[in-house]
Amino acid sequence: MAEVVLQVEVRQQVGKQAKRVRQAGKIPGIYYCSGEENINVTATVIGLKPLIYTSQARLVNLKLDNGQSKTCVLRTVQFDPVTDAPVHFDLQGVKEDELLTIDVPVLLVGAPKGVKDGGMMQHIMHRLRVSCLPKHIPDHIEINVAELEINDSVHIKDIAVENVHLLDNPANTIVAVVPPTVLKEEVPADAAVVAAATAAEPEVIGKGKKPEEGEEAAGTKKEAPGAKKEEKK
Repeated sequence: MAEVVLQVEVRQQVGKQAKRVRQAGKIPGIYYCSGEENINVTATVIGLKPLIYTSQARLVNLKLDNGQSKTCVLRTVQFDPVTDAPVHFDLQGVKEDELLTIDVPVLLVGAPKGVKDGGMMQHIMHRLRVSCLPKHIPDHIEINVAELEINDSVHIKDIAVENVHLLDNPANTIVAVVPPTVLKEEVPADAAVVAAATAAEPEVIGKGKKPEEGEEAAGTKKEAPGAKKEEKK
């Protein structure tokens, strides 16, 4: 795997004093390794970029300003929740004959058949946790997704890497091709009105008393009270 040289300074400021380190434009960190004392260090943002912003797992050749050198890996990075800038980092020392636990990036290769047929690819796990000797750490874990069709998926149990033991749950899904989202077609408003009108039976409701034989039909003019009736001849 690739190796990156990281120049750091041994720092004395710890705890709340680490804030002064950030104010000076540097990032506080710590190096730890089994059987060794922890070393508080500081690094520049530029020096850390090749380790933080990368799609590959890398060994770190740590160069301390006191002349010491350490072989390690970047274990964790803390970021500011507002600016997303790195504020602290942890380096774990490695030994050639000791197994190491590390997260390795996943690299997808190819264009899935299912996507060409209208499906959608979902990349669920971007890193896999593995255990191996330092010399066997892969730069990345490559997965060919070209043959995936709609409803196909790749799980942890489907992956095998030589000299590397995968630690994540074997049932976990790494990548999947899912069917396209189908939206329910809305019925146009005019069509809905027409359908409702067609389905409804017209209802005729008669109001008022039905005129009896000899009475005037409803709606005819009535004689005003007090009007003089015409005498029969």
